[in-house]
Amino acid sequence: MNSPARITVTQSDAVNRIDRDLATFAASVVRMDKLEPLVTELVRLRCARVHDCRLCGSLRQRKALDAGLDETMADKVDHYESSDLPDNIKAALRLADAMILTPGYVPEALRSDLAAHFTREQIAELLMDIVKWSQQKALVALRTEAPPWAATEQLDFDENGDPMFCGPVQTV
Repeated sequence: MNSPARITVTQSDAVNRIDRDLATFAASVVRMDKLEPLVTELVRLRCARVHDCRLCGSLRQRKALDAGLDETMADKVDHYESSDLPDNIKAALRLADAMILTPGYVPEALRSDLAAHFTREQIAELLMDIVKWSQQKALVALRTEAPPWAATEQLDFDENGDPMFCGPVQTV
């Protein structure tokens, strides 16, 4: 009786496949475009702050900068509930916190709040954004996510969804 051929997968093969699949997922998420750039960026920054990701914290998406993001606004994600951020952004940040901190529990009040501010498509994009911007947890746990630069850098994406680091953020 012939036994089936065995396929041997080395750890590096598996890691390479996981890295490739995560990059494909991330690229597909950043190409989504139903949310305003400020919503996307402030959710990204909330994920960075909650996860303590130094790399993500050192970046600002170019589209959000073009839409008016500045460091004063970015800092409001730390105390968003008592800030003057718009209600739709607060709802998005509440969803980020719920998914990161209590993933098995999204209160009905938050669900209603999200439905009042976002379409179903936008809520789906928010959920995917939060998952995408949370994938660095392993790197943070190992403290290998340090940025190779000292200043805050601009982040953009090419047409394929691949990240491009575009130089320091210009402060006024």
